[in-house]
Amino acid sequence: MLAARALRLVGKRAISTSVCVRGGHGVAKVEDYTLPVYFDRRENPLPDIRYVQNLSPEQKSLKEKEMGSWATLSNEEKIALYRISFKQSFAEMNQGSSEWKSVVAGMLFFIGVTGLIVLWQRKFVYGPVPHTFDAEYKEKELQRMLDMRINPVEGFSANWDYDNKVWKK
Repeated sequence: MLAARALRLVGKRAISTSVCVRGGHGVAKVEDYTLPVYFDRRENPLPDIRYVQNLSPEQKSLKEKEMGSWATLSNEEKIALYRISFKQSFAEMNQGSSEWKSVVAGMLFFIGVTGLIVLWQRKFVYGPVPHTFDAEYKEKELQRMLDMRINPVEGFSANWDYDNKVWKK
């Protein structure tokens, strides 16, 4: 009985030191977004981690050579060392890309689709334009409002000369 308790305690201790165990809720998993990530950005030119995480044997030997004098390294070796830590140089990050073309193409595509939807709605969804939008109807409506002397103090009837039947200047 005592041995079983001791083994259980040792087993829990071993599990809790090797893996995070939440109090009775299972094993806690480290989420990907909590780990440091490599990215090339002009705003932050020094990322949290190196570009190449798992070094090949030749890269390992190059890293050991790096510890010595840099005068013995060739330019190709210096570039290879740089490429272990960084994917792009600062000049390559600043170099323009042709991504703007696809962005403009996508915008024009959606503007075109929107135009087709508007044309389809005008033809099949909306009815004919009401007669109240005709110029003749608007003239009759204006004349009727003038005859009724609508808003004669500050409105457009105040600008109408009723004696001469013309607009005031």
